[in-house]
Amino acid sequence: MSYSRGRGLQANVLSTFDTVVMAVAGSAPAYSLAATTAVLVGAVGLASPAALLYCAIPMLGIALAFSHLGRIDVNAGASYSWVGRTLHPFLGFISGWALVISATIFMVAGSLPAGSMTLALFDERLAENTALSTVVGAAWFVLMLCVVLGGARLTVRAQLIMSGVELAILALFAVLAFLHTGNARAFDWSWFGFSHFDGMAGFASGALIAAFYYWGWDVTSNLSEETRNSRRTTGLAGLIGLGIVFLLFEVFTVAVNVILSSRQIAENEANVLAVLGEEVWPGWGGKLLIVAVMLSTIATLETTLIQVTRSLFAMGRDRTMPSALGRVHRRWNTPWVAIVVVGSVALVMFIASNALGSVGEILSDAISAIGLQIAVYYGLAGLAVVVAYRRTLLTSPANFLFVGLWPLCGALFMFWVFVESLGELSSAAIAIGIGGLAAGLIPMLWYWRQGSDYYRPAKLDASRAVETDYVPGEQDGHARVHEGLSTDF
Repeated sequence: MSYSRGRGLQANVLSTFDTVVMAVAGSAPAYSLAATTAVLVGAVGLASPAALLYCAIPMLGIALAFSHLGRIDVNAGASYSWVGRTLHPFLGFISGWALVISATIFMVAGSLPAGSMTLALFDERLAENTALSTVVGAAWFVLMLCVVLGGARLTVRAQLIMSGVELAILALFAVLAFLHTGNARAFDWSWFGFSHFDGMAGFASGALIAAFYYWGWDVTSNLSEETRNSRRTTGLAGLIGLGIVFLLFEVFTVAVNVILSSRQIAENEANVLAVLGEEVWPGWGGKLLIVAVMLSTIATLETTLIQVTRSLFAMGRDRTMPSALGRVHRRWNTPWVAIVVVGSVALVMFIASNALGSVGEILSDAISAIGLQIAVYYGLAGLAVVVAYRRTLLTSPANFLFVGLWPLCGALFMFWVFVESLGELSSAAIAIGIGGLAAGLIPMLWYWRQGSDYYRPAKLDASRAVETDYVPGEQDGHARVHEGLSTDF
C-alpha cells in the first residue's frame, strides 16, 4: 500500500455541475421519500407537506451560512473548522463529531433499504427478510467504499450515472402522479398550514424528521479542497441542490397524501414510493421507482462516505483524532485510512443491527437520532457565520438579511427543534442521538490534553479575510496561501 502523511487531497477535480450533482445525491430524494415518508406521516399526518416547507425556510438559512463560511475558510472539515475558529474549538469538535456519528448511523440505516430494494426487484417477499437485506446491502456498501477509495473523479462519474437515472425516473412519475385520477383524497391547501399539527411538540417532531430529508446537500463543503473555484462553487452548488430536492420532496409528498390511503402508507413503512408507483402505473411503476430508490440509496451511501471520511481526514490532519486518519493514498489522493476505518465500523454496526428488528423499526429510530445530530451541527454553523461576519453585517441590508438574520433564525430553529423534540422521541432514538454525541467528549478531551494546535485556532473574521488554508497536493501539508486575499463576499 502506497501512502503519504503529508500529501493532500487532489485539487480542482470537481466542476460546478459535478458539485450540484453531489448536493442533490447527498440529500437522496428517492431514498428520503421512500424511507422517511411513512415516518413523517406517522408523526404529523396530512401536515407532511407543511413540515417540509417550514423546515426548508430555516434550512435555506443554514445553506446560506455554509456558503458564506466556505468563502473565507476552505477546509474538508467544513463546520468542524468554521465553528472551531469562530465559537470555540470544543464546539467545533462536537460539530464535526455530530456529522461523523450521524453519517455512520446513516450508513447502517441506508444500507438496509439498498438491500431490500434490490431484493424487491425480484420478489416483494424477499424485501422483508432483514437478514437477506443485510447481506445484499452490505455488498452495495462495500462497492461504494471501493468507489470512494478510488478517488474523486471515479466517485463523480459513478454519481452522474446513478443520480441521472434516478432524477429522470422521479421526473417521469411526478408527471404521472399529476395526471392520476383514482385518488384516495382530494388535494387541500390546508396541508401547507399549521392546522394539521398536534401542537408545537408535534410540529417540532415533524420538523426534526424533515431535517433528515434535506440533510446531505452540505457534502459540497466537505469536497471544497477538491473543487475548482471552491470559495464560490461549493456554496452555490449547495443552494441549488437544496432547491431541487425541496421541489421533489413537496411534489411527491403531496402525491402520497392524494393518492395513497393512511392504511397503505402504514403497511409499507420502508416501501411507500414503490406503492405510489404501482398506483400511478400498474405493472411497471412499482419496479421503476424501486430502481430509483435503490440507485438513490447507493448514491447517498457514496456521498455520506465522502462527508464522514473528509471530516475524519481534517480531524486526523489537525490531530484531534488519530493522525493516521489524515493519511492520503499516493495514487488515488483519498484519505484511505479514514475510509477503511469508517467502512469497517459501519459494517460491524450494520451486521449487529440485524438483531434489532425489522427494516421499518430500524429506520424509524435511526432517522430520529440522526435528526438530533443534524440539528446540532447545522445550528452551530448558523451561529458561526454570524460571528465570522459580525463586522460586516450592518454594511448593507443584503448582508444583514442573508448573512446575519436568516442564518441566525435557521440556527435558533434547529436548536428549538432539538430541545422540543426530546419529549416526543422514543428512548432508543434519544439514546442513539444523545449517546452518540456524548461519546465524542472522550477523544475531544484526550487530544485537547495532548496539545493539538486545533485548540489554539486563528480566529475566523470575514472583515480581515486573512486565511491559512490547507493546500491539497503540497508535500508538507501546511503551506500558507491566500495571505491577505480579500474575501469573495
